[in-house]
Amino acid sequence: MSRPILYFTIFALAVSLGCVRLGFWQVSRLHERQARNALVLSRLEAPPVPLVNLPGDTAVRFRRATAEGRYDFAHELIYAVRPRDGAPGVNILTPLLIGRGDTAILVNRGWVYSPNGMSINLAQWREDDVERVDGFVEEYVRATAAVATSSVAQAVRRLDWDSLQTRLPYVLYPLILVQQSGRGKEATTGTPVRVEPPPLSEGSHRSYAIQWFGFAITGIVGVALVVARDRRRPAPPGRHESPATG
Repeated sequence: MSRPILYFTIFALAVSLGCVRLGFWQVSRLHERQARNALVLSRLEAPPVPLVNLPGDTAVRFRRATAEGRYDFAHELIYAVRPRDGAPGVNILTPLLIGRGDTAILVNRGWVYSPNGMSINLAQWREDDVERVDGFVEEYVRATAAVATSSVAQAVRRLDWDSLQTRLPYVLYPLILVQQSGRGKEATTGTPVRVEPPPLSEGSHRSYAIQWFGFAITGIVGVALVVARDRRRPAPPGRHESPATG
């Protein structure tokens, strides 16, 4: 094997091994996504339980839950920049007073269209007091950037518990309830479009894995063909040793 062919073979095999490793990494990511989807689906299909009976951590995210109380429309907020199907909009966040009214669960009542993705007339989207809200659990985040907006006093960009707690005159429960349905009176104005759980897709990991394995196979086959052709090639003149003379 000539030196250029040897160098090419080493390089091509190294690249192919790298592609194999990336392929198995994508397979691992696919398995992680499948496990996450199975977990989310099991929580969404589980019977709903009172939200106040759940621990306030991420182990219950997407768990079906219920809450009973009455909405405090005077302190509701706008969750800004929440596009839906390509249309600009916002989510409406309304505190649901529970117990004696000294604690509230923040309820994401749903999406409404907003041309600037920042402001709406909240009075047009006030549903009547609800006795029982049924939905799934979402968690607060730790904000690393500004939460409030300077242009709209009621708008927030991130659901940071510490920041939102300072806006309310009562204790804010550490979990969010994303409303799917409710038992109460009919809405006197408009009803927001309920926010659905995240789609349980496998993403592009499977196709990416196939591509990486395909690149690896192509590289290995290419090396085999080049080496085989190199071996069939006749040696150039002068490469063979002359017979010994006596």
